[in-house]
Amino acid sequence: MSNREILEKANEAFSRGDYEGFLTYCTEDTKWTYVGDRILDGKDKVREYLANAYDESTFQINRYVESGDDLVAIGSIQLKDDRGKIVNYAFCDVWKFRDGKMAELNAFVIKN
Repeated sequence: MSNREILEKANEAFSRGDYEGFLTYCTEDTKWTYVGDRILDGKDKVREYLANAYDESTFQINRYVESGDDLVAIGSIQLKDDRGKIVNYAFCDVWKFRDGKMAELNAFVIKN
């Protein structure tokens, strides 16, 4: 599978709320950097974050840019805030792949 196909399969699981299925596409030492916000080192930290941060979220990827082991996904996501209100964001996710898995994420997320 191409890196894009891997991310699409992972996101199918994510969309169903199957975070464990999503995580099968990540390396054990995956590192996620939400630029200006937080860094998650390792699959366990990502697992904890997913369980809390993405409750009832929806997202759409509008564009992919792929080069070697890097894949950029650009789109929008809707998340609940602390009061339960849906908030719209734009994102640019820069993924680094290693051995057919997602090894690193640099996420740039801004409120619309």
